[in-house]
Amino acid sequence: MPTSAAGNKAAGFTLLELMVVVAIMAIATASVGLAMRDGGATQLQREGERLAALLESARAQSRSSGFTVRWRASAQDGFRFEGLVQNDLPSRWLEAGTGVRGPAVLWLGPEPLIGPQQVVIVSQTYPGHAVRVATDGLRPFAAEPLQ
Repeated sequence: MPTSAAGNKAAGFTLLELMVVVAIMAIATASVGLAMRDGGATQLQREGERLAALLESARAQSRSSGFTVRWRASAQDGFRFEGLVQNDLPSRWLEAGTGVRGPAVLWLGPEPLIGPQQVVIVSQTYPGHAVRVATDGLRPFAAEPLQ
């Protein structure tokens, strides 16, 4: 039995078409939500990886120059490398409010082997997150999130 007269075309969407569009939108929204990481964890991880790279650079400079290099966190949202002949390394955190917890002094050389050392980076903006930048003295510094 025909539901419309001959030549009459129905306008609009069927219920099935609308449900398919809503399902596609729900999947896209869920994908975007899952793809986004926590801003605090991401920011601190980036700070930790940057600091690990800076520490390794200063460690290499210390070994090549033969001078003892010390890294020290300062209270003014920054840090400094002491003992470098040409100190062109950055001395500021990427994000204001970033600092360290606990001991804030690392010795970087000039010996090829240094003792195990670590520094914990925290943020005033995201107090529930922390990243440890550490070495066992033989391997390079590496950043890892603390739970």
